[in-house]
Amino acid sequence: MYMPYKQIFDEQKKPLDYKIRKAIEAIQHGFSICQSRSALAFSGGKDSTVLWHIIRTHFPRQSAPMAVIFGNTGVEYPESLKFARELGAEWGGDSFIEATPERLKQDGLKYAAQCEVLEYLVETGSIGKILKADGKLKNTQALEKACPPDMWDKFRAEGLVWRAGTPKSYWWCVDQYGWPILGKAASKLQARRINIDCFLRFSNTASDDPKLMQYYDMLREVKISQACCDVLKKQPSQKIQRELKVDLLFLGMMSSESYRRFQTFADKGYLFEVVTESRKIKMPVYHCHPLGIWTDDDIWEYIRRYDVPYSPLYDITYLDEDGNEQKIARNGCVGCYTSFGRRNSQMYVLRQTHPERWRQIMRRGMANEIKKLRQTEQYKPNAKNYFRLAKLFATDDMNMLIEHRPCAFY
Repeated sequence: MYMPYKQIFDEQKKPLDYKIRKAIEAIQHGFSICQSRSALAFSGGKDSTVLWHIIRTHFPRQSAPMAVIFGNTGVEYPESLKFARELGAEWGGDSFIEATPERLKQDGLKYAAQCEVLEYLVETGSIGKILKADGKLKNTQALEKACPPDMWDKFRAEGLVWRAGTPKSYWWCVDQYGWPILGKAASKLQARRINIDCFLRFSNTASDDPKLMQYYDMLREVKISQACCDVLKKQPSQKIQRELKVDLLFLGMMSSESYRRFQTFADKGYLFEVVTESRKIKMPVYHCHPLGIWTDDDIWEYIRRYDVPYSPLYDITYLDEDGNEQKIARNGCVGCYTSFGRRNSQMYVLRQTHPERWRQIMRRGMANEIKKLRQTEQYKPNAKNYFRLAKLFATDDMNMLIEHRPCAFY
């Protein structure tokens, strides 16, 4: 159901009592079409907590069997992880379920080893065996199967093998797909790094569009990807939804959060059917967004009015780039950097609020990727910003700037 932009803006200006009524109506509509089982996508954040409170308060009978699926990505803020588990136990009991990434079913090569195998196949004239007719890699497994046993032994000795049983963690995603820097719109190729290498090197289907060619040039220097969102969050949750035969999923998304969510709400409204690929159970599945017209101010007003518990993450403070004290506004994954290039970005905040986590992420490779990204034509810092930062840190050494403040480039 399409909703005009102006109508959404007008709805967002309405008082909280009106928005609560609209949320209740959306929830009621959702429960009325639920044939199997409902579920709540719970993040441990303030929005999904408020939504859970509304559902429990106004629909005690329907909410009792509702599954509450918490996506534990492995890179949650510690404050939110603790809060989610405690509230899950108190409010959800046995209906509270943690969705965690699946484990590797067999040994797999790390990216550095995959690159070495690729060069071996080129040198031995065997590269054609793992490529499609258009020059793309058949799949990552084809390359790994072409790796000789002695090379596998060498890689195991060098620690370049992901062992079977290892969870598909944030670090696995970074190694295989690239760092979650920039948003989804900038991550056009959702493929493993070795697949992208083969595409850029051997494929004859690469577009000659100037913008895409610029994007390809960037990929030759640095791989960015949002695959971690699918691997760590979406896929584990969807697996549980299939197992429980969930046909109605409540989500605490607000159109005020981002343009993408605004567009989704404008196009589809409060309740809509979703199409999921490779779903074994053939039945309609609906997503319900009862908080579509809410804003952050509404959430906090509701929390204060009804004394709703919330994650202590939101009470942690930092100094913004103008020197003003602020509180963390959003929950999410610790290692996400989709706000790269913006003021008071995720990594800018993380460096102050969780310095050990920030140092771990930077030292394990994100700082180097940011350095390479900033050296590409597409994201090269302009002179004004460069000299502003150089003056700020009393240095004209780009390496020094990246080492000590990689999240401050615009």
